[in-house]
Amino acid sequence: MQNVKAKKHLGQHFLTDLSIAERIAGSLTGHQGTNKVLEIGPGMGVLTDFLLRKDWDLYLVDVDHESIVYLHGKYPDLGERIIEADYLRKDFSPIMNGPYIVAGNFPYNISSQIFFKVLEERNQVTEVVCMLQREVAQRIASPKGSKEYGILSVLLQAFYDIEYLFTVPPGVFNPPPKVHSGVIRLKRNTTERLACDEKLFFRVVKQGFGTRRKTLRNSLKALGLSEELKLDPVLDLRAEQLDVADFVQLTLKLQPSWNK
Repeated sequence: MQNVKAKKHLGQHFLTDLSIAERIAGSLTGHQGTNKVLEIGPGMGVLTDFLLRKDWDLYLVDVDHESIVYLHGKYPDLGERIIEADYLRKDFSPIMNGPYIVAGNFPYNISSQIFFKVLEERNQVTEVVCMLQREVAQRIASPKGSKEYGILSVLLQAFYDIEYLFTVPPGVFNPPPKVHSGVIRLKRNTTERLACDEKLFFRVVKQGFGTRRKTLRNSLKALGLSEELKLDPVLDLRAEQLDVADFVQLTLKLQPSWNK
């Protein structure tokens, strides 16, 4: 079979180091007893090879037609489990039909969008093990108070326990990216619902970090702060100083005026 050519417009960087692929595959834990795995962007199947050595119920999705043709030739037994589609646009609920794990070497240009979709499907996605740009990986795993901490940190940490596993250098990819990569693991926590209006919570987090150098008093003005809330000392802080629980409490304080 002819090798697949990496396409810049798809953000493809194919992993060539087998030991790293094996390490990523070995990082899946089957959290909450989940056995179904959806690998996003398998390319030529370097990670797939190691996932297939485990007893995972494996599905592959790739938007690249050339990769799909290659994968069908390499893994004929997977058949319809090799899916040509854009993960961001396709509804995988009927295909996965229950809890599943997301794995893969995520294209840099859509990694954040993938995580926003994971958030939407958090009641199905029990675990994520992936490689992405190191800065994004560090942001997702970082605690409050750090300069990397941001919107994705708070939103994902509300529903997942997150670990930064290891860093991967550019030289183990073809073509090599200009930056380092990072591998992270997310495990669904026990929070079924937040103790506040979740739509408002998402908006407060996004608004708070929209102008992260400003205090929350300034960045949340558009949400219509009550006179009482304007005096609350929490609004003297910046968004990066609040953890998930703090944002939940702030959202609860905003709810009365929001629901009027």
